[in-house]
Amino acid sequence: MTQTPAFEDLLTLVEDRSAALRSSVAASPGLDVRVPSCPGWSLRNLVEHLTDVHRFWTAAVTAGPSEKPPTVAPTDDTLSADLLARSAAATQGLIAALRSAGPTLGCWTWWGDSDVPMTSGAVARHQIQEAAVHAFDAQLATGTPQPIPAAVALDGIAEFIGVSHGTASPWPHEPTRIGLHAAEGESWLVDLTASGSRIIDGPHETAASLHGSASNLLLTLHRRLPLDSLRSEGDRATLQNLLSWPDLG
Repeated sequence: MTQTPAFEDLLTLVEDRSAALRSSVAASPGLDVRVPSCPGWSLRNLVEHLTDVHRFWTAAVTAGPSEKPPTVAPTDDTLSADLLARSAAATQGLIAALRSAGPTLGCWTWWGDSDVPMTSGAVARHQIQEAAVHAFDAQLATGTPQPIPAAVALDGIAEFIGVSHGTASPWPHEPTRIGLHAAEGESWLVDLTASGSRIIDGPHETAASLHGSASNLLLTLHRRLPLDSLRSEGDRATLQNLLSWPDLG
């Protein structure tokens, strides 16, 4: 199983995927271009969302351990009228807060019901996925979709199972096991019961499985690509249940 990148590498990847989003937007004909994978959103909305997300998590990490989400101080955006410049500044603020905190500092997160730790390191790991998927959204809107880098996608699949599955409602179907197999050589065996989802080791029979690149697996889990983007085996209804189960907001 692929290990989570080192903390400093996580910070580099947050910067890289955030910059990829902004680069795609900067090359677009305009900020009002619609984003097909985010219905109702334009590129402007996408950049504003990333900016707000980075400001929020900067406040959460800076506040340290807390039982409540942070209050985000208003920012005087008149200091920079450029949307992309404000986004870049928000990203740098997040990176600075994470680096100052280190990987083990506790902080408020919305995934407290999961087994994923409520720490600045877990925030950094999740923000890579936030930026990576939204970078793909921007690229899709501008007609230049690129695969998510393998190192990001491989860890992102395990992170998705931990956070998105870990905070979902109880699995509402018959218990089952599903295999996820990346072309890069990694696999995840997901055990689904009324207690939720967990990754298990060892050879086990599965009701269904999905095969494809790590990027396509992650984007399909995030509902950016259709099920048919992957090679599937076994019961298709079970796979559709898996993809529609977590509330992705």
